[in-house]
Amino acid sequence: MQESLLRVKRGLERYAPGSLHGWLARIVTNVFLDETRRRKRRPQTHLPDDPDRLLAGGPAADEALAMVSLPDHLQDALTTLPDEFRQAVVLCDVAGLTYDEIADHLGVPLGTVRSRVHRGRLRLREVLA
Repeated sequence: MQESLLRVKRGLERYAPGSLHGWLARIVTNVFLDETRRRKRRPQTHLPDDPDRLLAGGPAADEALAMVSLPDHLQDALTTLPDEFRQAVVLCDVAGLTYDEIADHLGVPLGTVRSRVHRGRLRLREVLA
């Protein structure tokens, strides 16, 4: 209804006196047909009243944290690294960023990121061995 009234308002300047009833009926018909075509192109699916039927529950918060947190011995080994190596290794191996993303994040050249990740991994191997 609102779309019909908007189209009537827009078209009033171009309306030539004649059959007002026919003109309004044609606008309403066109709005209906446009809306029907739009719904066919973009069908909408509505969620059921009971969302638990559709959405599967995820793990509890403590279980999710345990899955993404590192074991204590790895965290201790990471704390022994200098900040520049630790940042690069954590962003690469824990956060999963690419070297380019790490370079942008840290504001250093790509070659520096590669060397820091490499040297950080070497030091981690030494500490964990």
